[in-house]
Amino acid sequence: MSQRDDQVYLKDMLDYAREAVKMVSGKTQADLAQNRMLELALSRLVEIIDEAASRVGSEIKSSHPHVPWREIIGMRNRLTHGYDTVDLKVLWDTLTEDLPPLISDLEKIIES
Repeated sequence: MSQRDDQVYLKDMLDYAREAVKMVSGKTQADLAQNRMLELALSRLVEIIDEAASRVGSEIKSSHPHVPWREIIGMRNRLTHGYDTVDLKVLWDTLTEDLPPLISDLEKIIES
């Protein structure tokens, strides 16, 4: 995989992570539980981040072992226990606890 492709995937991860964090700003976990459209939008953003992460080449992943690549890629499985159910606690924790440090890591990786 070329460096250019990796940069595209990393930028996609960063853009969608920023969008998700912005979308959840000022909201509570209760807001997420009460707003189906918000839940669907945020779930989709996390899915896109996961998919882009799966396309990042092994060289980048091994160069940045502090980024939890496997966990990011596996997030879709943790979010959904079936096609019709999303674990809102896992989604909320991902949005509020995992994405902000990921954004910081991605910014550093892209800059280097």
